[in-house]
Amino acid sequence: MNGPPQKILVVFGTRPEAIKLAPVIEALRARPGAEVRVCLTGQHREMVDAVLSFFGVVVDEDLAIMQPGQTLNGIASRALAGVDRVLEAFAPDWTVVQGDTTTAFAAALASFHRRVKVAHVEAGLRSHDRFKPYPEEVNRVMTAAVTDLHFCPTAQARDNLVAEGHAPGAIQVVGNTVVDALHLAVAKLDDPAVEQEVARGYEWLDPARPLVLVTGHRRESFGAPFRDLCLAIRELAERNAVQVVYPVHLNPNVREPVFELLRDAPGVRLVDPVPYPTLVWLARRSRFILTDSGGIQEEAAALGRPVLVMRDVTERRESIDAGVSRLVGTDRGAILEWSERLLKDEGTYRAMARKVDVYGDGRSSQRIADALLGPADPRP
Repeated sequence: MNGPPQKILVVFGTRPEAIKLAPVIEALRARPGAEVRVCLTGQHREMVDAVLSFFGVVVDEDLAIMQPGQTLNGIASRALAGVDRVLEAFAPDWTVVQGDTTTAFAAALASFHRRVKVAHVEAGLRSHDRFKPYPEEVNRVMTAAVTDLHFCPTAQARDNLVAEGHAPGAIQVVGNTVVDALHLAVAKLDDPAVEQEVARGYEWLDPARPLVLVTGHRRESFGAPFRDLCLAIRELAERNAVQVVYPVHLNPNVREPVFELLRDAPGVRLVDPVPYPTLVWLARRSRFILTDSGGIQEEAAALGRPVLVMRDVTERRESIDAGVSRLVGTDRGAILEWSERLLKDEGTYRAMARKVDVYGDGRSSQRIADALLGPADPRP
């Protein structure tokens, strides 16, 4: 690049953000015309460190804001103040945030207050229901309001932003960086030594029985809806010769009903949150996935694994429209019906077990680096 180096601050606080920003950080740090600093708010703690180690991400600033029983307002206020201190000391040209977390919005707002330009990775996703997902839908809308450059994963996300009045010239469709991260992870797992290490502790899995991977933690489902989805999983395990592996989120609102209702269910194994490579390994082995996670909807589409989405609405419509995932909500009957169809109806299974590239081609991070720093020098 000509002129002084561009100073870029990358901020994240949760495991999904760390996964999706790891390839972006790698792409930015590979460019000679950039001074990149990485700030971890610590909105999540236990589930982030393993991701950073796996992808080799070095953190420059750790705000360590996580507290027992933390509230959304507490997270927002501590992240806002902590990121502000980093902005004051580093004075970046750009702040890069990702997705829909409270960290992302707080970092974007702090940057706006200091007139630092904001780049939003995975911009434009909308469910059009401000309480589903909660608080993520509103975090996305508010982050967009102070964003200077929107990096959209899909054309639908771009259209959402244009419909809201954002300038088309400030919007780029680049694909989703989760596919970049997934490609990196799969390449590592294709090494037999790495796969053997990741699989350690799962020798009990029976290759002759279908594996169902479950993840569930959405805040808007807490209470009766969450108990219903747990009861559906229990009934699925009682009626079918399946293996269910459920990495259980650390939030007490998740762990209490899950362990109460599923601890003694036949064929159900409840485990603590697993490292990202283990999650990818389990997903690749699974017959299908039951989830309310947005990221897993994207990863499963790239892996060719059917997904039943335990939410009423999703901001990731592309895999629904492609026919490789299906909304089943938290309704016990719908979860059980579609799970058994995927177990017993080969026509339904084959129709959904397809790899599709609706979320990206694995080069999203390079496009983001090009947009912020200019095209990479093609010379060797």
